[in-house]
Amino acid sequence: MTLPRPVQRWQADDYAQKGHFLSEYVRSVIDLLEPKRGERILDLGCGDGVLTELIAACGADVLGADLSEELLAAATAKGLKVCRVDGHALPFEAEFDAVFSNAALHWMLRPELVIASVHRALKPYGRFVGDFGGHGNVAAIATAMRAISAIHSGDPAKVAPWFFPSVAEYRSLLERGSFTVKSITLVPRPTQLDIGMHGWLETFGRSFFEQFQEPEQTEVFSEVVELLRPSLCDPDGIWTADAVRLRFAAERVG
Repeated sequence: MTLPRPVQRWQADDYAQKGHFLSEYVRSVIDLLEPKRGERILDLGCGDGVLTELIAACGADVLGADLSEELLAAATAKGLKVCRVDGHALPFEAEFDAVFSNAALHWMLRPELVIASVHRALKPYGRFVGDFGGHGNVAAIATAMRAISAIHSGDPAKVAPWFFPSVAEYRSLLERGSFTVKSITLVPRPTQLDIGMHGWLETFGRSFFEQFQEPEQTEVFSEVVELLRPSLCDPDGIWTADAVRLRFAAERVG
C-alpha cells in the first residue's frame, strides 16, 4: 500500500519561533498521559522535542518520532533519543507503555493506518493520548484558502492538507482499531497569534502557497490575509486563530 507522502516541509528555526504556542497549551495533556518513571513512551510527531523533554523529565524513557529531518536534528541537539519514521507504519511491536502525540495527528491523512500502527507499537493495555486539530479547527482560515484557490485555479487537494475529525468520528476510529476510549472531547481554543496571520500562514500553510509561482504566490498570500482580516483581526491589529482541538485518552484492548 502506498502511504501519503508528507506535503508540509518544516524548518527548525521557523518552527521554534512561530510554533511554540502549540506546546504552551498542552501541559494538561501531559497530565492526561500521566507519564511514570521507567515507562517507555513514544512521542509521535515530536517536532523539535519540546514536549519530549517534559515527558522525559518525569523519569520516562522517551523516544521521539517524526518525519522531518530538520526537526529531529533540533530534538537530537537537546540530547533526546529520536527516530525518523512514518506514523502510518511504525516499525515497533508491543514496545511502549504509552504513545503520546501533540499537534501532529491532523497531518497524517490515513488515521485508520496510524491507529493500527500505534496499536501494534503498544504493550497490552498501553495508553494512547493525544491532542490535535478537531472538527472546526481553523475553519475561517481553511475557507479563505479555498475561496482564493478557486479564483486562482489552485489545486483543491492542497487547500487543507489536514484531518480534523469530530468526536464521534475519531471515537469510532479508535474503537474499530481495538481501543477503549477513556475520554475524548473538542476544546475550542481561540489562539492569539503573536506571529500574526502572515507568520501563521508562512509556517503552517506552506504546502498550499507553494503550488503557485511568483508573482502569483505573493498575490494569493496577500488575498488570503485580507479576506481573513475582518473576522480574525481586531481593531488593535491582533490576530486570533479559530483553533479547535480534539483531546483524547484511549487504552489498547488486550
